[in-house]
Amino acid sequence: MPAHIVVPEVGESIVEARVARWMKNVGDVVALGDPLVELETDKVNLEVPSPVAGVLSRIDHQAGADVKIGEVLGVIDESGAAAAAPAAAAQAEVPAAAAAAAKVPDSDKTRATPTAKKAAEQNDVNLASVKGTGVAGRVMKSDVEQAAKGSAPAKAVAPVPAPAAPAVRPPAPRAASGDRSEERVRMSKRRATIARRLVEVQSTAAMLSTFNEVDMSGVMALRERRKVAFKDKNGVNLGLSSFFVKAAIGALKAIPRVNSELQGDEMVLKHYYDIGVAVGAAEGLVVPVLRDADTMSFAQVEQQVRFYAKAAEEGTLSLADLKGGTFTITNGGVFGSLLSTPILNPPQAGILGLHAIKDRPIAVGGQVVIRPMMYIALTYDHRIIDGSEAVRFLVKIKELIEDPGALLID
Repeated sequence: MPAHIVVPEVGESIVEARVARWMKNVGDVVALGDPLVELETDKVNLEVPSPVAGVLSRIDHQAGADVKIGEVLGVIDESGAAAAAPAAAAQAEVPAAAAAAAKVPDSDKTRATPTAKKAAEQNDVNLASVKGTGVAGRVMKSDVEQAAKGSAPAKAVAPVPAPAAPAVRPPAPRAASGDRSEERVRMSKRRATIARRLVEVQSTAAMLSTFNEVDMSGVMALRERRKVAFKDKNGVNLGLSSFFVKAAIGALKAIPRVNSELQGDEMVLKHYYDIGVAVGAAEGLVVPVLRDADTMSFAQVEQQVRFYAKAAEEGTLSLADLKGGTFTITNGGVFGSLLSTPILNPPQAGILGLHAIKDRPIAVGGQVVIRPMMYIALTYDHRIIDGSEAVRFLVKIKELIEDPGALLID
């Protein structure tokens, strides 16, 4: 009896996916629960397990195809499992010598484009000896042609007599600029969604950014004093994330409209604090959320941020980790950014941008001193938040960070 492999329900906001790769081939015997195909969505990648035991008899959508939720990806033949067992036993009895004779020559296994293979035949070039410059080391036609040039004897060229009296000196030949090849790479579902949402938010929100600078001396001195004891007790370093999450919550409580969103002609003011922390990943930026961050300790914030960073790197973040959020913090400083204007994470009304800490001369008490300074930026939806509120929000952040003891009192 055939059983359909379907695109599963992933989340209410996800309506389609892309087939990333099949882990089984047509004719393979599969057990109940075996991973069959990996799907790529705009938020997470997931594996679709086999609904039954049997033989994969049909694949309806190959790698790279876009599919809808509930669409059939392929078919498992449950009756094929019994028929496959004797065939597998017979295959095991094939003599080793016969199996060795059936091996494909190494040159045929070489990953090469069809045009590269044809060029290799025409130029009598062994593909196995050609180093590929394409994706994943794939041998391109240009690689074969270069190899053919390197092995062919140089042809004698008859000297060309120079003109008796040239009126104008010809221009010198341009030096070779190396590889000028191009490559087309299809955008991943996540990258395509990021691109679409960034354009949408710029078209639908009245975004404006305001800036301030923060003296990080107090935070850095506190971290230096407490770093050993904090790590011994909590198993994680005392970073900057916990300070800015706590400072952001204090500022959100002082300026409530920054912790809101616009729905039609109504402002939805959030009286809870789910803080999104932007994390870089291979497929693009993701924003996992610290739920009820106002109830978390410094250690819990650092532990959760560290967990999210590792999960983003390994591609194991779940949809629940990414869902919601009332306000976002992004830190371009970890990549060396000195100043930037972050883009809103819709439907949120505000996002705080952190930047690199740099020693700069500032005036303190009538004296010029060198202090570790950080520029901070707030991008906000001007439809909801007035400029004065945005400025006061950053001033509150500045006050709390420059006097970190106030974070405990506030």
